[in-house]
Amino acid sequence: MGKKVVVIGCGLVGMSYVYSLVNQKTNVSELVLVDLDKERVMGEVMDLSHCLFFAFSRIDIRAGDYSDCGDADLVVITAGVKQKIGDTRMDLIEANSVIFKTIISSVVQSGFKGIFLVATNPVDVMTYLTWKYSSFDCNRVIGSGTSLDTARLRFLIGDRLKISPKNIHAYVMGEHGDSEFISWSGASIGTENVHEFLSDDELNNISNEVVNAAYSIINRKGSTSYGIGMCLVDITRAILGDYNSIITVSSYDLENDVYIGRPAIINKNGVREVIPITLTKEENDKFLKSVEIIKSAILKVK
Repeated sequence: MGKKVVVIGCGLVGMSYVYSLVNQKTNVSELVLVDLDKERVMGEVMDLSHCLFFAFSRIDIRAGDYSDCGDADLVVITAGVKQKIGDTRMDLIEANSVIFKTIISSVVQSGFKGIFLVATNPVDVMTYLTWKYSSFDCNRVIGSGTSLDTARLRFLIGDRLKISPKNIHAYVMGEHGDSEFISWSGASIGTENVHEFLSDDELNNISNEVVNAAYSIINRKGSTSYGIGMCLVDITRAILGDYNSIITVSSYDLENDVYIGRPAIINKNGVREVIPITLTKEENDKFLKSVEIIKSAILKVK
């Protein structure tokens, strides 16, 4: 049976997600686009509809409004103020928290009973607010978290070693932001620890590239969109396909009362469970630093 997805926010990130979704084989049969700029969304729908001749499956793509969320399986939120040159993700909190209060209340009023997937930055804070504003079970509210950072990490390692990123097992954890970190102690290439292949200096250089990747892209082209679009499709497929995939999403941490990036099993119910990762003391300290940064940001909104 086909699934219904509603996308709220049809800027660069939202449309990169939608275009990627149309180009991949999924069980999505209905795709509704919601945005304040209704004329532009109509143009996007027309343009996308002309792509369907080449798509893997038939998808009904149309413009809509919040009432369309009532019977949706998944609501993906990319709406909000985008990060500009010189901004950190945390600089976006004030504006985006106000936007989200309206969005979430409107979605919930539609009778929506599905799963929220949030990509708007700062994503850990916005996902937490989505959970609070919606009063949903925390497992049904997911942020894109450090999934893109993890993809960047595996690409960089694979590029250096000329190995497929799919055979690299390493995770970026913590805040999707400046305090994120890589759990190198558990990172492996195939079955061997990454330290067998790369020096400490090389690992540090890769860490810096991952953390600064968004800034580098924004400084050159003004925004990031394709990478996060593909990550959202990966999470969408895991949810709607009930794949039980391990993805570094932003999920709820009961002990610290924050949403934060960690490897978790994702299926039709949302977050099935968080995968326990054994961290060194140094890595655990970095995780707790991320926790405090996110908690401090949430308190500003409260």
